[in-house]
Amino acid sequence: MGRYLEKTEGRSELQRRIAADLRSKALAKMKQESENDSTFEGPSNNIEDTEYLKGTKKTTSLASVWLFVFVISVIVFGLFIYKVMS
Repeated sequence: MGRYLEKTEGRSELQRRIAADLRSKALAKMKQESENDSTFEGPSNNIEDTEYLKGTKKTTSLASVWLFVFVISVIVFGLFIYKVMS
């Protein structure tokens, strides 16, 4: 049982229905677990509230410099290998 997907289409209808069903089940489970908690407001879409971001910092402007240094070092290494092989 296959379905042809166009290249512009990211998900099939079945995948969308399954994702919606899983979201509704997760929300129902969260509501059930927090029944005693009067401050339950549902899932938060704010990524800044997540626990795994604690203790991290934003990328600085030096990231582009480090990327440039890395690319140059890869090029130099490639040239070195090319000279050794020839």
